[in-house]
Formats: sequence, C-alpha cells, structure tokens
Amino acid sequence: MLRSMYSGISGMKGFQTKLDTIGNNIANVNTYGYKKGRVTFQDMMSQTISNAQGPIAGENGNVRGGLNPSQVGLGSQVGSIDTIHTQGNRQTTNRPLDLSLEGDGMFVLAEAGESGIDTDDREIELGNVNTSFTRAGNFYLDSEGAIVNNEGKYLVGQLVNENGEEVSGILTIPDSAQSFSIQTDGTVNYVDENGDPQVAGQVRLANFSNPSGLEKLGGNTFQYTENAGEAIDGLDDLLVAGQDGTGQMVAGALEMSNVDLAESFTEMITSQRGFQANTRIITTSDEILQELVNLKR
Repeated sequence: MLRSMYSGISGMKGFQTKLDTIGNNIANVNTYGYKKGRVTFQDMMSQTISNAQGPIAGENGNVRGGLNPSQVGLGSQVGSIDTIHTQGNRQTTNRPLDLSLEGDGMFVLAEAGESGIDTDDREIELGNVNTSFTRAGNFYLDSEGAIVNNEGKYLVGQLVNENGEEVSGILTIPDSAQSFSIQTDGTVNYVDENGDPQVAGQVRLANFSNPSGLEKLGGNTFQYTENAGEAIDGLDDLLVAGQDGTGQMVAGALEMSNVDLAESFTEMITSQRGFQANTRIITTSDEILQELVNLKR
C-alpha cells in the first residue's frame, strides 16, 4: 500500500481536531471570560531510505563528498491544543457584582458543603478544599448574603476573624446593608443600617506562572495542575488586585471572550481546504492503486 494514503488519513484526522476546536471557539464567542483554544501540528516519524554520511577518502587519494539523509515523511499529527490566555474585551454592565480584570490573575472559587469551609465563621482552609479559578466575573448573592458564582461556588477573599487575624474566607454582605461597592483593589465596602461605612473583606486573586497549564472544567472554570505553577494552599498564595503582577479590578463590567470571529472564520476556511487537500491525496493514491490492479488485465 502507498504511504501517501496513510499520510492523507493522518492529515484528515488532524484537521478534524482543528475544526472541532474552532467550532468550540465560535460557540463560545459570547461566553464571559472564555479563553480560546489553538491547535498546532507536528510531523510524524520519517522513514529513512538512506542515512547521512560524511566525506570519504578513496583508494587513490580522491575524496568523495558527504551525502544528506533521504527520508520519507509518514504524515502529521496534533502537536498541542493550547489555551490562549489573552485579554478579552470589556463590556460595561453597571451591575455592582459584575467584576472584570484588566490584566493577569483569576478569581478563586470554593465549593460549598466541603470540609475545610466553616459556614458560620466564613473561614476557608484553602489547602483542604477543591478550589477552581475563573475569569468570568458575573457574581451573585445567595440567601445568606455570600458572594457566589452562577453555580453556587463561593468567591474567596481575605477576611479578618474574631482574633484580628487575616484569613481566607467567604465574602458576605449583610442583609441590613443599605448599599455596597467593590474597589479596584478588590475591597468590598458596604453601608450598614446606621449609615456607617464598613469593610466586608477583600477579593483576592490567584496568578500562575503558566496559566495555559490549567485544565478546563467547564462552567467557565479551570482547575489547578502541577504544570500551572505553585499551588494555592493558603492566603499567602493569593494576591491583591493591581499588585504583584495582577490586573486591576473593575466593578460594573465583564470580560468577554477573547475569540476573534474574523480570525476563527479564516482558520476554518484554511482547515477546510487542508482537509480537502488530504482527501485528494487519498483519491489520487487510490487511482494509482487502481492502475496497478489493471496491469494484470
């Protein structure tokens, strides 16, 4: 059988994967905080027909020049499927619990009902809970005044406990609060029933040396992997917005998807043509095999 036929099959599989990724990007073009995917290819192992060799001295003192290797490629394969963490456009909503990050960093979420979360004192032991991370800043208040995302996961921040210590915990706004606001550094302020300003806590962010190493969980969230950087084990691992390389926090706005439709449609067209070209290779190889079969007649 011809090697070109199997090379064409490998190319078709690769472009199928790329089209799947492009389709997912386009489907999430209006998803808050979505980070687009990108597929890269690499060639497969080559079959060596003849090896390289250096210059050779002949019997009569003549020197024969060196030869380059002769190799036939065996197709292509998917090299990587990357997550591109570039900044998305900002959409103004004027809703106080909509938060957008202008720069690096991610919101930290903790699931309710797990060991390590004290729902009475609102403290969270980050090393004992499953945390997830997101760039989607559309948050809400639950029945107890805690700030949660659309799946009920708590937004993690910095609190001051009864002993005056700074701890990681659940940010809560009392029901008696007349109004509240979130500052660019993540500080959550509210006005109590007496009209006095109070501080509910401060939203803290996680920043990873390799955010592309995070794994997508769905629901606009990511989970930690060892290739992302240092793990989040406590409050000391969380950063204040606008400091230590993290971006400013903007209330009343949301970060949109970083998918560029023009780029996506262009990549879709080139992927379609690439897939089509590989089918032509299979068709041509089949015609050659047909000619070989017809030699017997």
